[in-house]
Amino acid sequence: MLFELLKNAPIDPYLCAGAASFLLTFLGMVLFRDRLPKDHGREFAVNGALSKGKARGAGLILIIALIVSSILFIPLSAEYVIYLAALFLEMLSGYLDDASEKPWSEVKKGLIDLAVAIAVSVTVYLYHGSTVEMPLFGLTFTIPAVLYIVLGVVLIWMSINVTNCTDGVDGLCTSLSIVTLGAALVLLHLVKETADPMSLLVWMTVFMLLAYLWKNCSPSSMLMGDAGSRPLGVLLAMAFMISGKPFLFVPCALVLILDGGLGLFKLTVLRVTKTKDFMKSIRTPLHDHARKNKSWSDAQVVMRFTLLQLALCALVIAQAAGKVL
Repeated sequence: MLFELLKNAPIDPYLCAGAASFLLTFLGMVLFRDRLPKDHGREFAVNGALSKGKARGAGLILIIALIVSSILFIPLSAEYVIYLAALFLEMLSGYLDDASEKPWSEVKKGLIDLAVAIAVSVTVYLYHGSTVEMPLFGLTFTIPAVLYIVLGVVLIWMSINVTNCTDGVDGLCTSLSIVTLGAALVLLHLVKETADPMSLLVWMTVFMLLAYLWKNCSPSSMLMGDAGSRPLGVLLAMAFMISGKPFLFVPCALVLILDGGLGLFKLTVLRVTKTKDFMKSIRTPLHDHARKNKSWSDAQVVMRFTLLQLALCALVIAQAAGKVL
């Protein structure tokens, strides 16, 4: 592995890892875009017809590039083999769904998400314990093992689904994820000042997403699809859990949560109560409400949503750093 060669070299491992992740992703998109399945258009989404014919499932390229970069630059322990396997499984299931003529059922996807979430949550507990911090309140406490694992599963499942639901405007999910991952990277460095595997993995993911965004800012030529958004959700939750500050996922990903999560919440209430009037005036996901009801352009949605998340992350990091320093 290059990690061993660079360990005592004067070259910054972050520099090499970021460059490799960016280049592998960029080249993968150039070389293999035409081999991806084509999108059929999204019937109920605002401007969904514009996606028809675009390459879909680019997450296959993104996650494979990330895994290859990880093998090169991260010292692979049993822990990180499990994490990378979880990302691959989530990507593969998403890609097969993207490529399928008939979308997979919610139950089928939900069971795969549950299996991945359990595997990751148990692994994080075994290697990092269940002591968590709430720096905004100056609290540190240990959660009972079973409760920690259950809460971890809920966090990962929520992250998978809100990230997936936000992937409906060119560059939106990617931009919000870059901001949230940047916040996670800072929080990880508040715990460990030197390079560690999770920090490197998050760092490489940021550069992977930058390469994708470079090629696919509006108007995009390909869509990451479930193959990209779903494993990205796993990684977001995993980073905050390993930082020891999982509760900070909520403010640092609040725009993602509101944009993708309100639709899930609305659908759940409508199904349980059998009513048709709940949140009737609010179109979900929120990015569709902004485009259809508020007449925002795609660029305005991406920029304004990202600026809101950036401001929230800056406030959280300033508060968390103040409690640590």
